Amino acid sequence: MTEGILALLAVIPLAIIFILMVSLRWPATKAMPVALAVTLVLVLFVWKTPLTWVLASGLNGLVIMLKIMLIVFGALTLLFTLKESGALGIINQGFSTISYDRRVQTIIIAWLFGGFIEGAAGFGVPVALVAPLLLSLGFPALASVMVALIANTTPVSFGTAGTPTVIGIGSTLNTSEVFKTLSENGMDFSGFISQIGKWTAILHTIPGILMPLIMVVVLTRFFGEKRSIREGLEIWPYAIFAGLCFVVPYLAVALLLGPEFPSLLGGLIGLFILVPLTKAGFLKPKQVWDFPVKEKWEGNWSGSISFPDIPPKGKLSIVKAWTPYAFIGILLVLSRVSFLPVNSWIKSVKIELSHLFGTTVTTYFDPLNNSGVMPCMLIALLCIPFFNMNNKQVTLAWSAALKRIKGPFMALFFAIPMVQIMIISGTNDNGFLSMPVSMAQYMANIFRSAWPLVDAFVGALGAFMSGSNTVSNMLFSLLQYSVADNRGISHMIVVSLQNGGGSLGNMINIQKIITGC
Repeated sequence: MTEGILALLAVIPLAIIFILMVSLRWPATKAMPVALAVTLVLVLFVWKTPLTWVLASGLNGLVIMLKIMLIVFGALTLLFTLKESGALGIINQGFSTISYDRRVQTIIIAWLFGGFIEGAAGFGVPVALVAPLLLSLGFPALASVMVALIANTTPVSFGTAGTPTVIGIGSTLNTSEVFKTLSENGMDFSGFISQIGKWTAILHTIPGILMPLIMVVVLTRFFGEKRSIREGLEIWPYAIFAGLCFVVPYLAVALLLGPEFPSLLGGLIGLFILVPLTKAGFLKPKQVWDFPVKEKWEGNWSGSISFPDIPPKGKLSIVKAWTPYAFIGILLVLSRVSFLPVNSWIKSVKIELSHLFGTTVTTYFDPLNNSGVMPCMLIALLCIPFFNMNNKQVTLAWSAALKRIKGPFMALFFAIPMVQIMIISGTNDNGFLSMPVSMAQYMANIFRSAWPLVDAFVGALGAFMSGSNTVSNMLFSLLQYSVADNRGISHMIVVSLQNGGGSLGNMINIQKIITGC
């Protein structure tokens, strides 16, 4: 079988996802099972990978899916716990008193607070939280979703305590061939992933500094009474400073601590810097910009329902309302920094299954090292006595989180095993390369040394199709690594471009848009 035909067959599952989700508007819960079924047919009957290897890689995919779902569930549990306790209402109230300028509110809430939430939770939670928060402040529904999506770019590569980088790339490149190459170059695997994180942060630096300005310019152009770009540009000193408030700690953390904390600490530190300075009037625009009166809003600006206010419950202070998020940041740092004893302790609690179905495939589950369990669920439980919540409030919070994870669970249940099976397809007696490597080799021969020009678009396409930068990295990291190997260019930079491109595709992916809507 020729190289071109093999590459064409390998791309069929991805093409099916694109056709079903984009052209036919199928939800991921229906499109992913079809794509998995086609992948199984190709792997078993074209690549002729042994069934035991397919089962082993599928089981490994389900374990990875479980890790991701725990992260999502933990983040949602905390979010709804704060809502039921009244803390979210206090946070909302606090945002509205910082400034009445909608451009300033957009930057603080969508860019910095959204960036922090992406670092702590990810997987659509920032859009799901930021858009209603803006809506409750009086933003048009369409504008709320738009700025929430634009802001959800730079932080995404390190969302959910670095999941797209640590799990998305790490689980995919965790192969004997990669280990061998790294060993020959005197580098261990964790150091390699850390370097990818550093280059990803560097690539995000300039776009990240400009992103708040881009966001407000689009806001004033499409939702201002004058439809003016100039009204957005008027705030450029404040917007650029806000970009620096996030990007400087973001980059420093990526370089010094690793890929798990840049977005979380970048957003948190940025908030601590920008909010007090804004209250003090630093670089604050002289003229307050607002939307036109509601009577002048276009018909498609508003949704079919109004978002109810989140009324403060009880007498909570703003400091007490923010305390759970502060402890999330503290616990994530204490538990993830490798030179502290807590890190080795939580990693020691591990269930490992090796030689699945008689193969060399190994999978493991380390619950305490999962940010959904620790700190999110832990903090959610501690919030019960901290906010003096009753049984009804707790039940509402946890049941709401369970309802919200049904859709992501069904999509990821099929998507993650599909990715792992595609990766393992290279284990066969035909001498065929695995599906991602087949695509990589063929594409590398087409683009040759121009590959860096299309690299990030591959990552963006993966996130656009799958709804996740993590899944995009799982789909294409090995492809990108193989292209770099084939062309003799830097593995780290090529995979970093994939990671950065995935974060941009995340802004326009269908699942995030639906979540915001």
